[in-house]
Amino acid sequence: MSLSSTENTPLDHKDGAGDRSPKTARLAAASSIGTALEWYDFTVYNIMAALIFNHVFFPSFDPLVGTILAFSTYAVGYISRPIGGMVFGHLGDVLGRRFVLVTTLVMMGVTTALMGLLPGYATWGIWSPLLLVSLRFIQGIALGGEWAGAVLLSMEHGKPHQRGRNASFAQVGPSFGTLIGTGLITLITLALSADDFQHWGWRIPFVLSLVLVIFGLWLRRGVGETPAFLKLEKNKNTTHTPIKEVFTQHFRSLLVAGGARIGCDVLYALVVVFTLTYVTTVLHLPRPLALTAAMLGALGNAITVPMFGALSDKWGRRPVSILGAVLGIVWAFTFFVLLNSAQPLWICLAVIIGLQVHAIMYGPQAAFVTEQFPTRVRYAGSSLAYTLSGIIGGGFAPLIITSLYEEYSTTLVISAYVTVTLLITLCCVFIAKETANKPL
Repeated sequence: MSLSSTENTPLDHKDGAGDRSPKTARLAAASSIGTALEWYDFTVYNIMAALIFNHVFFPSFDPLVGTILAFSTYAVGYISRPIGGMVFGHLGDVLGRRFVLVTTLVMMGVTTALMGLLPGYATWGIWSPLLLVSLRFIQGIALGGEWAGAVLLSMEHGKPHQRGRNASFAQVGPSFGTLIGTGLITLITLALSADDFQHWGWRIPFVLSLVLVIFGLWLRRGVGETPAFLKLEKNKNTTHTPIKEVFTQHFRSLLVAGGARIGCDVLYALVVVFTLTYVTTVLHLPRPLALTAAMLGALGNAITVPMFGALSDKWGRRPVSILGAVLGIVWAFTFFVLLNSAQPLWICLAVIIGLQVHAIMYGPQAAFVTEQFPTRVRYAGSSLAYTLSGIIGGGFAPLIITSLYEEYSTTLVISAYVTVTLLITLCCVFIAKETANKPL
């Protein structure tokens, strides 16, 4: 089905992106709150998978094997994402961005809170880890529909020459979510004994996710449907089969957009997720050190992601992304040199710089991915690219990294794995067309 002429017109003030659009601060907050909740949930889960779940849900296994099993349940949340991408991607292009964003936000918060109320293996036996996996599966469905909507909420309300910056608002959410989740767990671990933390303290961060849901719903009430989608509705140019159109008319864009994300996700899994396991299990250093490094890195990441998003508006999406991927390959090897020093300062520096390299790729990523698709299928296309690549990248990365170290007992093979994924990203970005400042 061909696109109407209105779809090739850049958003301007007449489209509602000017004075009638929400204030930038509220738009940024409404866009980032969903991804903040997503990564708050994922951060809490990641940390508990690395530190607690092998005792609570998989107590009969060797500690490192139990951690691998816990990371397997982590991967389930990525496997179910494409389902959410298809379901909510369809709804987002048919019913609108705002409707989906409210639905996914509530689903994420409720499933996370239920994880915090779930009895352990000692109480419910095999049903306990099975229910954990089920909740993780449902959570992944919600997450599969959240990201694209959060990006489009800010990008389609904004001006063409600021799409990189505006789209990056949603990319700031993961850093804030990581920061809040890590900070809260650090406070709880400092306030409770190790036994109390393992017995009941780990549940607190899960239940508190409901606070972010309530705040997010309040924020999103003040932001209306995007001008781009309203224009499609007005011109009766929406589609009833967005998923089909993505696969039949935009399959190359789906591969390019998805491949461009893989290396970035794997680098994040190395720097944030695996570091917790490596520092505490392999280096036998205190848990607060790993958490502090993650918090400092997340703070720096949150500050610089919009900067690199804005830089992509000036330099282009491709040059900034390529720079980040090249630096990521270098850091994949340098990272463990600093970690193996076992010095707190160098460990913190390794994580901080690693997340700065991640920010270079992550800043322009949201605009890059969503700009690969026309407005009528942008929600569906972006959701599928995000979720399908998430399985290959972020979903299995902690499991693969931990398993590689378990098998080979050397970090070189981990660095090689990260390098391969970053080379995939480099290839996809290289063959993509530049989309910065081009009409949507």
